[in-house]
Amino acid sequence: MLLHIGAFQLDVNSQGVSSWHRLAPRTRVLCAILFVFATALTPNARWETWLVYGGGLMSLIVSSRATLSILLKRVAIESSFIGVVLLGTLFREGGTVLWQWGWLQITSEGLVILGSVTVRALLCLLMLNFLVLTTSISALLHALATLKMPPLLIAILASMYRYIGVLIEEFATMRRAAASRNLLNSPRGQRLVLGNMMGSLFIRTYERGERVHYAMLSRGYTGLPCVTEDFQRRSQDIWAIVSLILLLLLGQVVYFL
Repeated sequence: MLLHIGAFQLDVNSQGVSSWHRLAPRTRVLCAILFVFATALTPNARWETWLVYGGGLMSLIVSSRATLSILLKRVAIESSFIGVVLLGTLFREGGTVLWQWGWLQITSEGLVILGSVTVRALLCLLMLNFLVLTTSISALLHALATLKMPPLLIAILASMYRYIGVLIEEFATMRRAAASRNLLNSPRGQRLVLGNMMGSLFIRTYERGERVHYAMLSRGYTGLPCVTEDFQRRSQDIWAIVSLILLLLLGQVVYFL
């Protein structure tokens, strides 16, 4: 989810005023985890179940007034990376052979598996991107700490979000310097220069990371960014989790009706 940071504001809609935004961050994270696990563990071809899940998720997205263009763009970029894996599920044996060319064949079973995996992946990506889009990064990291996520992993995520933009800017500066010296005119020259730039950037990041870490420790860094809001557990958090569990159970019941 950090592959498309762009202007480096992942939490574009974190200042909303909807009922979703009034939930404590840890409650939002728990809801997202429950939704993802329920969606991923649903057996293949449960189309009615996923329809219920998708309807509930879209209602939540619309009610929170999230920016759909940004949300869908992020999901589309991430889907392009998992598209190759999804395509591999198409060539499965079993069922009726619908098309065959040599050893390649498309069967009805393969189409069912492809559709099932695609729907599951899209629903999970929508939920996770929606969570990041509507929750501030500092609050999200504190929520993960509250849920007993390893502190070292939280510190790595916080540093990635804070400094990956600096690295991109540093790389762009090095690329402009190489272009101004006519070092990128040939494809072979581009490969050599970019390889050297990657190595130099790695050394620079290691040295800068040490200096930044010592500077942060001297200023009282504890491993988590500061959060100005105090999120206390309220009755609406409990109702949100109960409502989600009822939605997940409804999706399972609908399949058997």
